[in-house]
Amino acid sequence: MPQITYEEFEKVEIRVGKVVEVADFPTARKPAYKLWIDFGDLGIKKSSAQITKLYQPEDLVNKLILAVTNFPPRQIADFMSEVLVLGVVLDGGEVVLIQPDKDVALGKRIL
Repeated sequence: MPQITYEEFEKVEIRVGKVVEVADFPTARKPAYKLWIDFGDLGIKKSSAQITKLYQPEDLVNKLILAVTNFPPRQIADFMSEVLVLGVVLDGGEVVLIQPDKDVALGKRIL
């Protein structure tokens, strides 16, 4: 991948959110959950996340996550995804969520 400048990286807005609701997403092309995520002052945003291999819905509620919050919304099947939840993609295609290791205020920006 090409190198980018710090100024280019600063354009990506990554914030801390807390999952407040999870629903199955049977109409998605690939297995996914519908997530509702609280970003504090930014409000609650929706996301489609392909994390069904390693996470059960009940394990996700109240989990802190990191997400890109300044991408344009994207239609995924019958659901409008507003943020991109970040995770590490393993060799088998499983996704491990990235999260802070301490409680932090919702909506805080990552740099």
